[in-house]
Amino acid sequence: MVHPNFAWRALLVLTVALSALQCAGTVRPTSPSPAIPLSAWWQQPENLARRDLFHGPWDAAHAPDPAAEYTFVRPKTGGFNPGVIVRDPQGREWHVKQPRDSHGDEGPTEVVLSRVLSALGYHQPPVYYLPSFTMRDNSGAHIERGGRFRLDEPSMKDMGEWSWQQNPFVGQRPYQGLLVILLMFNSSDLKNSNNTLYQVTRAGRTIDWYVVRDLGDALGKTGRFAPKRNNLDIFAGTKFITGVSDGFAQFGDYRGLHGELVNRRITPADVAWASALLGGLSDRQWQDAFRAGGYAPDVARQFISILRGRVAEAQRIGSAGVATTR
Repeated sequence: MVHPNFAWRALLVLTVALSALQCAGTVRPTSPSPAIPLSAWWQQPENLARRDLFHGPWDAAHAPDPAAEYTFVRPKTGGFNPGVIVRDPQGREWHVKQPRDSHGDEGPTEVVLSRVLSALGYHQPPVYYLPSFTMRDNSGAHIERGGRFRLDEPSMKDMGEWSWQQNPFVGQRPYQGLLVILLMFNSSDLKNSNNTLYQVTRAGRTIDWYVVRDLGDALGKTGRFAPKRNNLDIFAGTKFITGVSDGFAQFGDYRGLHGELVNRRITPADVAWASALLGGLSDRQWQDAFRAGGYAPDVARQFISILRGRVAEAQRIGSAGVATTR
């Protein structure tokens, strides 16, 4: 008799492998008509030093109330971690991702990375973290394990996924820079199912947003199958950039999906651009991002120290690489 856990893991491995084969392909820009502006992907951040990395770009008004009672709507389907969809007293629906196993809680990591990306000019949906919450279902009201809360925001219409390999922004500096930032956090999930194209309506105008979401598979060690995430000791033992060869930055510790996006594609100039953006964040902003993810101050401090060391490393490699090409 096959043990259920073995069968489940075998199915997971097969599913991921097939997905990788289906999604991998030539990395090239597409040419949509009409042309899509760069602002659909990234906008130059104004007043970066003043950006709020605790509440994020959607501010406190969109945050879940930790004291509220949430009504169960249905289980959350899809993704590696379980969860529920709930409704708050205001009638807003939330997709709650809860921790599944010993591989690490994705919720805190996702909120931290989302805060950093949004501050740097990359579009993000409203996401927050609660360590626990009260939910009412058929059995009554009870305390549930918390996790990442993502708001079903009416102004954002989900238009489906977009492809890392083929989109209008491939090769442009903000595209390359986003990959550098995700690699700095040891993100393993460079897969298209985590990418969402939104049509966003604001002030009577509809615009496109290319969004990377479900960012929790990070701050650990990259891997194709069940990577360790949100683990300080493991993250501290990994390397970011392992060198520069033939004009390309080398990410020798990267073991995640779709190496074709990383290998021999990212230049020192791309690294310099991303590190210049990240270098604009203050200590307070880094601390606020981790506070938003529910991290204890001492743990946050150690993660931040590693990340700031990687920013400094990227600045050195970027400066040296750019200088050699002049």
